[in-house]
Amino acid sequence: MPPIADHPLRYTMANELHARPFPSVDAPSRAAYLAIKPAENAAGRDRDIDRAHLIDLLDRFGADHPAPGATHYFGTIGKHKLKWESHTEFVTYTLFGEGLADRPFDAATFSVFPEEWLENAPGTRITSALIRIEIAEDDDGIADKVNDWFVPESVAISRVVEDDLVIAADFRIDHAGHMRFAAFARPDVDDRRIGRVVQRMCEVETYKAMAMLGLTRARSLGAPMAKADRTLTKLLGDMRGDGVDAASVLHELLEVSAELEDIIAQSEFRFGATGAYETIVNQRIDVLREERFAGRQTFGEFMMRRFDPAMRTVKSTERRLQAMSDRALRAGDLLRTRVDVERSAQNQELLTSMDRRADLQLRLQRTVEGLSVVAISYYAVNLVLYMLGPVEALGVSKPLLAAVSTPVVLLLVWFMVNRIRKHME
Repeated sequence: MPPIADHPLRYTMANELHARPFPSVDAPSRAAYLAIKPAENAAGRDRDIDRAHLIDLLDRFGADHPAPGATHYFGTIGKHKLKWESHTEFVTYTLFGEGLADRPFDAATFSVFPEEWLENAPGTRITSALIRIEIAEDDDGIADKVNDWFVPESVAISRVVEDDLVIAADFRIDHAGHMRFAAFARPDVDDRRIGRVVQRMCEVETYKAMAMLGLTRARSLGAPMAKADRTLTKLLGDMRGDGVDAASVLHELLEVSAELEDIIAQSEFRFGATGAYETIVNQRIDVLREERFAGRQTFGEFMMRRFDPAMRTVKSTERRLQAMSDRALRAGDLLRTRVDVERSAQNQELLTSMDRRADLQLRLQRTVEGLSVVAISYYAVNLVLYMLGPVEALGVSKPLLAAVSTPVVLLLVWFMVNRIRKHME
């Protein structure tokens, strides 16, 4: 094949598909999971700080560092394996250790993360979990352990991936501050399949927790949305009345619209992220291919009863916000139309008044023109009499000359003024 230039991102794009491999997990074993998210501006955080925090942990165990700019790392720290991933809003740490603790869900597994290192974390814990992976041949032993380990009212348990594993959890935080997950693998299950299932459980918990942030945001908007709704309803009612100052109502309506747009702008990312996280939660549960275990509720049923209502609340709040904004915009358009109509009527009245004034000015101008004809004629007659002074010596009296010349002068002056006016027009 002749040489051809590769796109500069060809290998980067291809390698991205393999950047986050599933871990291989033997049974029996245990795992500790931690997800850290900055309290503010998580999506715009400095990712170098996250990598520096990871390197700090690796240096405590003399482990190799990740490549510069890496978003994924898998290596060995002490007797454990560490999987680190950087996501849009959070980073995750998963520790895998061989064997089982004597006491189920012993928090000592989590103690591999040094306390000082946890205190210096660039963010807050969004979730953490302890995972116990056992080998189980019969269902009776699984049922007994699940009953001992989890709260019966909340427990979700199901067979997954063609009954190769049974997974269980109650999604409650224990006294040590962790969620608890159990995975019971059949004796001949491949370690990669176990790793995929464990990874899916961690993802379900993480994205569920991230999605629930949207519910908190939706609840915090209840009071300001109710206030804006009352104000908007009042303004719409005022628009129907007569004698209302439309310009003042429009100003108040614009304030409400601006407030709603500000709320939407501040909530748009969180609500959009909540929708994306909800989709991921449902997808991760779907790929587990759940089957019912001993008549108990599955993970999917648990989410349908507990998680889906919260997501519907978020979607309802988002739709209500958008509907209120649209209503305010429509009301603003109507009110602006009313203001324009009122201003058009005022302009029409102003134009009519200006026409009347122009007509009066024209009449006044013509009156002044008539008076000016008389005044000019008066002076013109005197000039004519001076010019006809010699005729008076021939025996013609001055009053007779004035009587004869006055009409002629008046006609000439009127004709001259009228001609000038027509020329100007």
